[in-house]
Order: sequence, then structure tokens, then C-alpha cells
Amino acid sequence: MTTPQLIQERSAPPATLVIFGASGDLTRRKLLPAVESLARHNRLPAEFALVGVARTPMEDSQFAGSALGTRSLLDKPQLQGGIRYVSGGYDNPETYKQLAEVLDELDASRGTSGNRIFYLSTPAEAFQPVINGLAGAGLNHAREGSFSRLVIEKPYGKNLQTAHELDGIVHAAFDEHQVFRIDHYLGKDTVQNVLALRFANSIFQPIWDRSWVDHVQITVAETLGVGTRGGFYEHAGAMRDIVQNHVLQVLALSLMEPPASFEAESLRNEKVKLLQAVRLPTNRDVADLAVRGQYTRGGTRDDLMAGYREEQGVDPLSRTETYAAMRLNVDNWRWAGVPFYVRTGKRLPARLTEVALQFQRPPHLPIPTTQLTDLEADALILRIQPNEGISLRFGAKVPGHSFRVRTASMEFSYDQTFQEESPEAYERLLLDALLGDPTLFIRTDEVEQCWRIVDPIIENWAGDQSPIPTYEAASWGPTDADRLIGRSGRKWRTEV
Repeated sequence: MTTPQLIQERSAPPATLVIFGASGDLTRRKLLPAVESLARHNRLPAEFALVGVARTPMEDSQFAGSALGTRSLLDKPQLQGGIRYVSGGYDNPETYKQLAEVLDELDASRGTSGNRIFYLSTPAEAFQPVINGLAGAGLNHAREGSFSRLVIEKPYGKNLQTAHELDGIVHAAFDEHQVFRIDHYLGKDTVQNVLALRFANSIFQPIWDRSWVDHVQITVAETLGVGTRGGFYEHAGAMRDIVQNHVLQVLALSLMEPPASFEAESLRNEKVKLLQAVRLPTNRDVADLAVRGQYTRGGTRDDLMAGYREEQGVDPLSRTETYAAMRLNVDNWRWAGVPFYVRTGKRLPARLTEVALQFQRPPHLPIPTTQLTDLEADALILRIQPNEGISLRFGAKVPGHSFRVRTASMEFSYDQTFQEESPEAYERLLLDALLGDPTLFIRTDEVEQCWRIVDPIIENWAGDQSPIPTYEAASWGPTDADRLIGRSGRKWRTEV
């Protein structure tokens, strides 16, 4: 009898994590808590160090406690004596000279072995000076036996052309294998569960194609408005902010062909092939394939929400979309003829991210229609957030003497099924970057394929001077979106 092989818990190697934009919101809310959690779960070695870099003057201890209230990263044994802060401009060579000295000191005092992760948690306009500064100081090249890696936050360009330009800047200093483009959605356990559902279960694979699936809906809905991010959002919009990255990444994982293995390049190759198969919209097709909208004042008398043009930092005449919906077609053997409807928006009635596969109705129903009570088509719903889990919708007999059928469902809930704690997305992705595992990061050709899908729509909208459709806050979007899916007799899911 063979002994079962134990799963080895992953932990980071000796390394220094350098965060540019260390005084910013993302660092405070997500990155420092992720480091703290990795330390708390013993995923960081004693030979670990953390360095923050930003323009804002700050002491090491201030940086260590900036995200954790009364606690501090210095409370963790692995981090005591291993946190530094460097203040300086991103375009100032002295900043990188000082950083290099700090890194050498940490290698000597902490045993970090010359391993470095440079995390760009800065506005996109700072990417180029930081990358050039690292290269100018020789920090882009690792010593023999060590590594130097670059982690870049979205947005990766604002269209295909600028993404190519950014790639030129990045690849002038770093090789592609050193680059980790991060989309925090891919770090969510429930996004990765799409892979587990599809490829660890034989019962689903035979029905995961055009012969069984009528259509697919992918929804990323937010109840919040833009808040204090109005200035940023004016230059982004829903298509750039959510569809180009989060939505298309989820679509690729949900629809791609089975990879030969879960090795990083094998999985990422299949994602790219799926994105390459998405039919590109032409300029004359955009009106039939894509819908935009902008939220106006709405809600209830007790909870009246401002319209987008009333938000801080937003142009009172803004034409920026806060809602986007598209119908996509995938031209490959598995999905030919199946429409894929994707939508995202702010100020919608519910916070919800899900993938819903609706199956074709039976070719013949022997049951009289008088015995069917609002029987809906079978569906498989993957809930990514909140209430993470899976729902299978089907028809079942209603208890009683009569033979009546109505819709029922079977539910799987992450919280109720597993006792294990689910790591935050940034915690998982930081550990992957430290380990050099690129599986959940975005390759340069993936970025290119995503931009080639959304660019024609963005360009068409930019040239369209007709009034932008609107929708009241706390509604499910503009009426044009209902017409987009309704042309084929289908309708958007509104179950929460």
C-alpha cells in the first residue's frame, strides 16, 4: 500500500520586496495587509525584507504601521529589523542610488541573497521613470543564482498602441520572464475554482460546449459609485477599468480548451488561444454588439445617490461610461454560434460577480405546459463574489398529488463546505511572485489580445457624439442593454 504524498505548503524564498508608491492607497489597503498575513501564516522566511519607496517623507516605523492601525508589521518576528523606507522622486537617480545601498545592506544583514521583487503600485505615468531608474542603477539585473522581478499593476496601457509602447519600455530593462502583470481577480480562490470545476470533474466537460450551452453571461456588478476616484475614472471608464482585464480574464478561463497540464505556460497558452478566437467587432457592428451607460441620481428617498456627473473630480458634461455590456462570439470548434454576454457597471442594485451558463431547453417536453410552473432553462452559475459558490438550476417535481414541475437548485457554498481560510487575492499573488510562479499573471500577448477586442468599441464611442445612454443609480443599467440581449429572446439574470 502506497503512502499518500503530502501536499507541501508553499513559502517564499529569501527576498526583498520593494514597493514603489508605498504611501499610496493600494499599499495601505491591500499590499501591507497581504505581507502581514503571509508573515502570520509563516509563509515568509526570516531572510525577508520589505522596502517602501515614495515621495512622501516617512520613517521606517511609520511605513510599517501605516496600514494596520494600532498594530505594526514590526510585530511579526520575520519582519523585525527588516523594514526600510526610501523617500525620493521617481525620476531622481539619487532615489535609486539610495535604494541600491539599502538593498545591499539588507542582503548583508538579513541574508536576502540578492533576490528582489519590485512592485509598481504607482500611477501609470510613473511606470517609465521607475523602470528607467531601476535600469540606470543596475537593479534590473540579478546576480548569478538570484532573481530580480517586476510586478506591474493595471492599467497596462490605455489602448493597444500604448500597451505596445509600455512593453517596449519594460523589455528594454527586463526580460519577459521577469515581468509579472497583476490582475487581482486572478488571485481569488473562486476564480481559480473555475479551473477546478471544469478540469477536476468529468461530469461537466461533455456539456461544456455549443451542443449543450445556449448562451453564457458574465456579470461584474458594483453597488458603489466612483467615490473619490472620479479623476482617474474620467480617463478610464468601465471598458478600460473592468472589461479589458477582469471580465476578459474570467471569460478566457471559463471558455478555454483544457490545458495539457497546469504548468504556467500551458495554461496561459490556452487563454491566449481563446482570446484570439474572439471575433473582432467592426466599426459598423458596434451599435449592435456593445452598449454603454452612465448612472444618474437614483435610489430611494432615504438613500438618494448622486449621479456620476455630480461626483468629485468628474466633468459636469462627462461622456465617460460607468456601464458597459457586449455580445461576443468565439469562432472555434467548441463555441461557434454561442453568444457570450458580458456586462459591468457601477451603482447597480447588487455587488455581484458570476459566470452563468444557460443550457438549451429539451428538444421535446412531454409534460403539458399547464403542469409547468415558471420552469426556467437549466443553468450552472459560478458565483465568484459574494456568497462564493456554485448553483445548479434544474426542473423538479413539486411535492403533492399532481404532477407539476418548477425550477429548483442545488447549492455549493465555499463557507459552509470548507473550514480552511481563503487567502486574500493579493496575498496569493505576492507569494506567487516571490516564488516565481507566473500562472496567475498576464503574459504580454494576453494583454495584446484583450486590447484588440475592446479597442474598436472604445474608438467608436469616442467618435460618437450622440447623447450617452443613462440609467438610474440602483437599477440594472440602461434599457439599451436589455435590447442587446433581448433581440434573441433572452434576458439578463437579475437573481442575487
